Amino acid sequence: MERRQTEEELKQKLQELQKQLGKKQIFEEAVSSIRPLLLQYYPSASPSLRHSFYTVVCRVATILKTRYTMPGFWNAGLRLFLEAEHLVSESSEKKHLQSCISQAREQLAEVQNESQNTTATENGSNRSAGYLFEGHLTVDPEPEQPGWLVQSNLLTAAATLFAGESSEGHLASADASEGARNVLEELVARLDNIIPEILDDGLAAPRAPPASKEVVANLPVTTVTDEFLTKMGADAECAICREVLVVDDKMQELPCKHMFHPPCLKPWLDEHNSCPICRHELLTDDHHYESWKEREKEAEEERKGAANAVREGEYMYV
Repeated sequence: MERRQTEEELKQKLQELQKQLGKKQIFEEAVSSIRPLLLQYYPSASPSLRHSFYTVVCRVATILKTRYTMPGFWNAGLRLFLEAEHLVSESSEKKHLQSCISQAREQLAEVQNESQNTTATENGSNRSAGYLFEGHLTVDPEPEQPGWLVQSNLLTAAATLFAGESSEGHLASADASEGARNVLEELVARLDNIIPEILDDGLAAPRAPPASKEVVANLPVTTVTDEFLTKMGADAECAICREVLVVDDKMQELPCKHMFHPPCLKPWLDEHNSCPICRHELLTDDHHYESWKEREKEAEEERKGAANAVREGEYMYV
């Protein structure tokens, strides 16, 4: 009886710490408080208490992925994930924690690389010898040429080399042949950039712009309750971050009725503008894109009508 009371107190403590994780000022302090509890009580805990520990560790991962980028926060999370991964025994939990560890290390490495690149750029600009601009030597590094100019220069060089080789027949020099080969290799390397630009002139479907800010702001938000979890099932999760839902989670509902964490949904809609589950697309603020969608919808209906007419004609002549 005494053990059960102790575990109930621990569960209540974990719930309090889980709420504190949402406050930026005390996030690291809350994570630091979870770690000693995990190390002391998890090995001898009941399955129910172990699940509570796993839930709060997963909440740390979710908050890091959706809210914070500061190295100190990710370092605190990484230490917690490593200790939890060492303690858990279920393969699914261990696999998820290994994924959290990998993501934390990638995030920290990315921040470190950005810092190193920034330092290298600053040092490089200080050592720059300058470049000629309208007859004067500047103190700044030479700016990168725009893509259209690079492509134009490459095409011009290729045309010049081919014309020279054609006029000289088989007497073209080895240097000219080598130059033509280099230009062709550069053109091939840039085809991935050139072809989409050509297609975007009217042949390819435009990329969906971000969802309308007003539409996203007006999406209803629901707080997860015990009744909600009973209806959705114990394993209900956010399909974007793949975290299991817990009581008091906020969930935002799309018109297709699928629901996600608001911090997960917004960046997803900015990037994809469609439901991660059913691909339902939201209204955008881009009038050109919305007009294109209407034209495509009408064209699709016309294609279906024509196809039905053809099938009916074939049926009449059978």
